[in-house]
Amino acid sequence: MTAQRIAWVTDSTAYLTQELIDHPDVYVLPLSIIIDGFPYEDGVDLTTEELYQKIRSSKEVPKTSQPAAGKFAELYESLKSNYDAAVAVHISSQLSGTIESSASGKEMADFDVKIVDSRSMSYAITTLIEQGMSMAENGVSADEIQETLNHNAKKSENYILLGSLEQFYKGGRMTGTQFLLGNLLAVKPIIQITSEGTFDLFQKVRSEKKALRRILELFSESYEKYRIRQVQILHGNVADKADALKSRVKEQFPSLDVVIGEISSSIAVHAGEGTLAMIWQNEDKDV
Repeated sequence: MTAQRIAWVTDSTAYLTQELIDHPDVYVLPLSIIIDGFPYEDGVDLTTEELYQKIRSSKEVPKTSQPAAGKFAELYESLKSNYDAAVAVHISSQLSGTIESSASGKEMADFDVKIVDSRSMSYAITTLIEQGMSMAENGVSADEIQETLNHNAKKSENYILLGSLEQFYKGGRMTGTQFLLGNLLAVKPIIQITSEGTFDLFQKVRSEKKALRRILELFSESYEKYRIRQVQILHGNVADKADALKSRVKEQFPSLDVVIGEISSSIAVHAGEGTLAMIWQNEDKDV
């Protein structure tokens, strides 16, 4: 039986490695970023540095908007002649309506699209796409890939230090009480995207230094319990802090693969400049 020709679809909240950017079978639909009433396509119309400049000068906190169902339909229609199916891995359905748009576009185009809810964003999406591609190379069907990736999405663990509490609050990602307490007490909250794909205020810490120490403790606990092949450090225009965090991780775990990347513009809109995050996937250790 001939292996399926599979296209890989995602949205612009995903972190794209250079390998995925250059891959001929990877397709990305951008979210829109609305600044002072003007829409920009994430990753197309402005760089992250341009976004930060606009945030600093804008009177309003920017907003994001999911790709329209019609955009997905156009993409899926164009894939029908070259592929047997597509696997679409998207930002958590609890954080964006992108999956709904993708599903509607699939129906409009009448194309076989296996949709995966990453229950997260950024590099967690990248990890799932890379796992799916590896499976496809070994002849695994799109149906089986979808089932496995939906299962693996629940294994992702992440901790986020927000660059801007105010942006996160104004973007509707936290309650007024949480925002007020964070400001009054000068708290550095550790945010987590749960296994259900929702934002959660994991812990309140007094300083960034203590917060990073706590995140490293949490990673160490996971490392003892699970097999972790790679940890990803994502940042919002603070590469120096990301490098310093990588050094601390490598000091404790010399053989661990640690990669650094920037958060996408559509994530930066909510998290803010200065954001730091650690993401990894917990796998069961071999018995």
